[in-house]
Amino acid sequence: MLEGLGSPASPRAAASASVEGSSGPAACPPPSPSSPRSLESPAPRRGGVRASVPQKLAEALSSQYGLNVFVAGLLLLLAWAVHAAGVGKSDLLCLLTALMLLQLLWMLWYVGRSSAHRRLFRLKDTHAGAGWLRGSITLFAVITIILGCLKIGYFIGFSECLPATEGVFPVTHAVHTLLQVYFLWGHAKDIIQSFKTLERFGVIHSVFTNLLLWANGVLNESKHQLNEHKERLITLGFGNITTVLDDHTPQCNCTPPTLCTAISHGIYYLYPFNIEYQILASTMLYVLWKNIGRKVDSHQHQKMQFKSDGVVVGAALGLTALAATIGVVVVYLIHIGRSKTKSESALIMFYLYAITLLMLMGAAGLAGIQIYRMDEKSLDESKNPARKLDSDLLVGTASGSWLISWGSILAILCAENHPSYTWYNLPYSILVILEKYIQNLFIIESIHREPEKLSEDIQTLRVVTVCNGNTMPLASSCLKSGGVAEDVAPRGTDTPPAANGNVHVREGCGREDEKQEESSWGESPSPSCLLCFLQGNAKRKVLKNIAAFLFFCNISLWIPPAFGCRPEYDNGLEEIVFGFEPWIIVVNLAMPFSIFYRMHAAASLFEVYCKI
Repeated sequence: MLEGLGSPASPRAAASASVEGSSGPAACPPPSPSSPRSLESPAPRRGGVRASVPQKLAEALSSQYGLNVFVAGLLLLLAWAVHAAGVGKSDLLCLLTALMLLQLLWMLWYVGRSSAHRRLFRLKDTHAGAGWLRGSITLFAVITIILGCLKIGYFIGFSECLPATEGVFPVTHAVHTLLQVYFLWGHAKDIIQSFKTLERFGVIHSVFTNLLLWANGVLNESKHQLNEHKERLITLGFGNITTVLDDHTPQCNCTPPTLCTAISHGIYYLYPFNIEYQILASTMLYVLWKNIGRKVDSHQHQKMQFKSDGVVVGAALGLTALAATIGVVVVYLIHIGRSKTKSESALIMFYLYAITLLMLMGAAGLAGIQIYRMDEKSLDESKNPARKLDSDLLVGTASGSWLISWGSILAILCAENHPSYTWYNLPYSILVILEKYIQNLFIIESIHREPEKLSEDIQTLRVVTVCNGNTMPLASSCLKSGGVAEDVAPRGTDTPPAANGNVHVREGCGREDEKQEESSWGESPSPSCLLCFLQGNAKRKVLKNIAAFLFFCNISLWIPPAFGCRPEYDNGLEEIVFGFEPWIIVVNLAMPFSIFYRMHAAASLFEVYCKI
């Protein structure tokens, strides 16, 4: 929160104010009426209650508006997917284009108003819109724009029989993507305090517009995957299970045909990145919506820094898993659907690979949780919309995989005939449930812990080592007082320099006399203090290696379902037990959440790695 403009009466008062902060009413001078503090200070209780009612109503009205837009868009998506009478793809694209244009108008108005008042101080949420998150969304946005260019090329090739909306939509989407990334880079951390009712509607409209674009991408990609699955089933002789292909190919020739075929295949390989972009944008905008009108304290979030030292083991194992995943996916896609024997061997290979990787990930997560159990450090329970959203998304999106896994387990138990690969599917499904359960516990506890302050701890431990061989009570007393060498040592004494950068302390740890204190300079650190220091440093390195390993493993497990390696489609057992259409509906509903979980878990683990 802003400091008051009034200055203390004396240097002593200034020092007292800087130390005590806002610990009590008497610690702060009364702010002047024109100061920023007076504008942000809480009103009297009666007025505060009156002021909160319109804001709560605005929040409820805006959320209901967004939900209605989302539900209407979903129904239109469903109507197009099931070929409802009178509903075509042009109607869906018109709605999405109109929503994007409305969001563009709001973003332009917000950016213009912010530029006009750029000299005014604006509150920021330091937890929101991290640099690595904005970098990730920029990468996905670039690929989304490439996808839009391919769609424009596809429209040009089939321009004779495609409506104009097929060309207008990708152009609008590209412009929308460019401006939205610029908006998120500059304003994702904003805590909006003016025009709050209008801004709530603008931000929530942006959230659900991105969610509808995400749902549209998921539907298009799922229809493509389903067509490929039906083709494989027909090749393997299961034509009686499936129905005709859901083909949306234009009824005219494309020129040149080779280029059009390449563009058509390239579009679906880029859809996973577009899907991730839309969901990331919607989550960042949701945090912006939650921050509107929020009161923040003066505590500043410690800036996280990425350091790659000491994580050779975790990074090497993670990169090995990533390379193995790419190889498994390539072999799987080559062999699946070629023949019954090759399909079963591809399924067995995938299950063995996934079982091994999930067991390693579960063991790493349990090790991290056990390390946290040995450290009795309190958790940070302060209000933080970004952190709460991360935790909710981890648990919510994990339910997609849990739904598919429990369906597979039930199908295995109820099936009359069990092919050879069935018994690999059973441990795989169980491990998917357990691994996500363990990983969620590790990530949620990690993001609720305060960042370690290694430099101050090392400095304090070194001071304690110089002062006394018995360091345990001294370490606690020095740490509680926040003492570093410069703060503890009296200014009037001469302190001899040390070769290792330590500072000699005479009175800060005054349990030893001067003679014993001076003789300690020639002695080596005590084994107990050195062991304590090594244990603390080793704990950080182990946690960093665990976070790095799990980060690469989650990216590895994101790749197979995102690029067509989906044994839930191809093993056929669940489709026999539940029926083709019911099981396909379950997979199509749950798989997008499962894919997003892996990418979101990787992002959360990157944040955990930077905090450790």
